[in-house]
Amino acid sequence: MAQHALARERLFALRETIARLEGRPAPALAAAEQEALAEGRKTRQERILPPLAFGVEFLDGALEGGLPLDAITEFRSALSRDAGAASGLAMAVAARLQKREADAGRLLPLLWIGDAVGTLEAGRPYAPGLRDFGLSPERFLHAAPRKLDEALWLAEVAVESAAFSAVIFEVRGNPAHFGLTESRRLSLRAHAARRPLFLVRQAGAEEASSAAFRLHVEPAPSGLRPLPDGSKLSGSIGNPIFRLTLEKSRNPAPLSFLLEWNPHEREFLPIAEPNLVRPPGEQSAHSGAQLPASANGPHRPQAMGALLAFERAS
Repeated sequence: MAQHALARERLFALRETIARLEGRPAPALAAAEQEALAEGRKTRQERILPPLAFGVEFLDGALEGGLPLDAITEFRSALSRDAGAASGLAMAVAARLQKREADAGRLLPLLWIGDAVGTLEAGRPYAPGLRDFGLSPERFLHAAPRKLDEALWLAEVAVESAAFSAVIFEVRGNPAHFGLTESRRLSLRAHAARRPLFLVRQAGAEEASSAAFRLHVEPAPSGLRPLPDGSKLSGSIGNPIFRLTLEKSRNPAPLSFLLEWNPHEREFLPIAEPNLVRPPGEQSAHSGAQLPASANGPHRPQAMGALLAFERAS
C-alpha cells in the first residue's frame, strides 16, 4: 500500500511539472481557481500585477507601463568592461522593487545567482556597497553555483517557489546550454509564480530569448556631486549614469538614452531626451559620448567629466 501511495504522489508531481512546462495551470492550482470562483473571490488571472515603472515618462511609455513582474527582463553588456554597468542597473531596478514591496508591507528577500566565470571577471556583490546603492543587505542572498546546469536548476526552483521578490540570474556570454528552450522554461515559471527574473548577461551578443524586454547597458561619466545649496562639489563623483538602448520591445525602432540612478531616493532621472539608436555598424562611444541633437544628426563626443588626481605615494 505504501508503494502505491508513493507512486501516486510521484504521478501527481509529474503531472504538475508537465502542466507548468506547457504553460497550463497545475491540477492543484486549477482546483484553487475553481474554489475561488465558487466563493466569488478573484482568481490569479483576474488579479492585475502592476509593472515596475522607472518613473521616467518616455521609458515607461516604451515599456508599456514598466517592467513586467511575471516575466524575464534582460540587461546585456556587450563587453566585459561594461559588466559592472549591467549589474548596476539590475541592482538599481531590484532596489526600486524592494522599496515598493516594503511600502506594501512585504519584506521578501532578493536572490542573486552568480556565474562562476563572471565572478572572476566582475567580482561578487559587496554588502556595504549594496546599502550605498539603495539595497537592503539583510534581504539580499547570493548563490554561487559551480556549473551552469546547477545555476539553471537553482533559478527555476527559486522563481517557481515565489519566495523571493526577484531573482537575478547572471550569465556570461552566450553559452550553448542556455538558449531559447531554457529561456522559455524560465519564462513559464516566472509567469506561473508571478515573480520577475532579471537576466544579467555579461559580454554577450543579442540572441533569441523569451525575455519580455532587453536593455543594452553601457557606463556613462557621472557628473559632480550636488551640494545642499545647489552648487557642485569640485572633484567629486555624483550618482551613477547608464547609457541604455532598448533593444527588444514592441517599439518599431530601438531607443537610446542616458539615465541617472539616485540611490538615496531610489529613483531614476533622465539625463537627455530619447533618440533613435546610432546607425548600424557604428561603434559604441565609450569616451562619454552624449546623445545626438537629432535622430539623423552626427554623434558628437562631449567632454569627459572632471578628472580626479591622487597624491603620488612616496
